[in-house]
Amino acid sequence: MTIETIIFDLDDTLLWDKKSVQTAFDNTCAYASERYAVDAKQLEQAVRESARALYEAYETYDYAMLIGINPFEGLWGTFDDPTEMFQKMKSLVPAYRTDAWTQALAKLGVEDAAFGFKLGERFVAERKKNPFLYEDTFAVLDELKGKYQLVLLTNGAPSLQNTKLEITPQLISYFDHIIISGDFGKGKPDVAIFEYVLEQANTTAENAIMVGDNLMTDILGASRIGMRNVWVNREHKEPNAEVIPTYEVDSLTAFLTLVKSL
Repeated sequence: MTIETIIFDLDDTLLWDKKSVQTAFDNTCAYASERYAVDAKQLEQAVRESARALYEAYETYDYAMLIGINPFEGLWGTFDDPTEMFQKMKSLVPAYRTDAWTQALAKLGVEDAAFGFKLGERFVAERKKNPFLYEDTFAVLDELKGKYQLVLLTNGAPSLQNTKLEITPQLISYFDHIIISGDFGKGKPDVAIFEYVLEQANTTAENAIMVGDNLMTDILGASRIGMRNVWVNREHKEPNAEVIPTYEVDSLTAFLTLVKSL
């Protein structure tokens, strides 16, 4: 069947979210090492460990996993969204940020909760001022716009994903539909959100293709409804025997070549 609709994931498919998060960690931990004699990389590792442990202990954890929100998004998101669980997350995140950094400092022998708070706020600012996209993102979208219906399907809290789009405003105009899991109530790979996307885009699984970097969300979800899919495997990760993509590429440029042949 002819491809009429291309559904893109956002984080680490179009936006280089991992680089943005890493840059925020690098800059914040370097700032901390200027104040105290701590190793920046050790502090980063300690923060990541503390953040994961705290995140998993909250009553909101299952909901966050359902929507698709990771611990490091919790370190800079506001979660000012209308559902009851998002409001609970909103109430938790200020202490979560402070505690993650304060506990990490303590692991390195520094007892300073006030500085932990300051580092938590610094991380938020560093993440917001360092958005990155892949070098071929706009060139590929320029080629596709007008030739296909383009849909953005992203897991996450609406407030957080919209912030990412606001700090990279050029992206928004490329898409006919933008669907965020937190607005829908379930995230990828749930079949329901893929069916919802097809309904909103007025298309079928046969006429659409999913493009994403995550085998267990993007590719698995598309596979469950019989939609062709493309795994963007820039890091040359090992395949998963249980989730087999229709196609595999190592860049968006390679995807562009592929879709032209379909």
